Amino acid sequence: METLDIIIIGGGPIGLACGLEAQKAGLKYVILEKGPLVNSLYHYPSNMTFFSTSERLEIGGVPFVSVNAKPTKTEALEYYRRIADSFRLNVHTFEEVTRIQKTDDYFYVESSKSVYQSKNIILATGFFDDAVKLNVPGEDLPKVTHYYKEPHFYYKQKVLVVGANNSAVDAALETWRKGAEVTMIIRGKEIGPRVKYWVRPDIINRIEEGSIKAYFESEVIGIHPEKVEIKTPMGHITLENDYVIAATGYQPDFALLRMLGVTCSDDEKRIPEYHPETQESNQKGVYLAGVVCGGMETHVWFIENSRVHAQKIVADIIAKK
Repeated sequence: METLDIIIIGGGPIGLACGLEAQKAGLKYVILEKGPLVNSLYHYPSNMTFFSTSERLEIGGVPFVSVNAKPTKTEALEYYRRIADSFRLNVHTFEEVTRIQKTDDYFYVESSKSVYQSKNIILATGFFDDAVKLNVPGEDLPKVTHYYKEPHFYYKQKVLVVGANNSAVDAALETWRKGAEVTMIIRGKEIGPRVKYWVRPDIINRIEEGSIKAYFESEVIGIHPEKVEIKTPMGHITLENDYVIAATGYQPDFALLRMLGVTCSDDEKRIPEYHPETQESNQKGVYLAGVVCGGMETHVWFIENSRVHAQKIVADIIAKK
């Protein structure tokens, strides 16, 4: 078995950035992605527009040219495919990591297709693959989804959108504009303050004019085939309903962190332990890159402010050789 310098788990933008840095440094590496290339981005809503401008999504110093100031999901997928192809990155897609063992000197990583041996591991798994559940009866019904894709499907349907941040607001506005009857269930007192600045006034106006119904300081307590039960400040209410879009957020793959022995804070934030100058965790040879560094604080790290993780990690690995 060939001994690699680095196994990169996660083939999203930050995983690719790590691969670019490893390749530039002449290190032997592999990127393992359990789904298609940039799997998390692939599962974003079809019509999604990024909050960031295109230059802030660039990796490897390669320009990202977008038609508009805010690039779309389609443009991002094209850009990252071109990166992988142009640099001939060693990316293995649809290859999920199933087991990791550590000896004194090496990590042995078993995937759904092979086994690898490496001196170092970079965990760049993002957070979009594991939805935060409502934990209410009926959440497993076919009418419930945590991954909104596109609005046409919901034409003339009674749609309940749970959440108040970007994903929820996009789903509410898009489905309403395509003919759905939309109700939002919002735990707090207002639409999330981090909602895209050009979208937030839109959803507030739609709620104020009554086009989209919103229950604030409320929560879902039960889901049934033809209705939904919610708790509001006015008491319990039952709404007729066809579909539920639970845009309640996502979380990192804590199972992989546990498998690698990475310590997380014992509060609700569950932030992994790592050294900010090198990105090395409490486990020697295990590095963290990208949004996984924030634990449940998934709004802290993005592509634009975690691209530098790749450079710091590879520099530290080279320094230790």
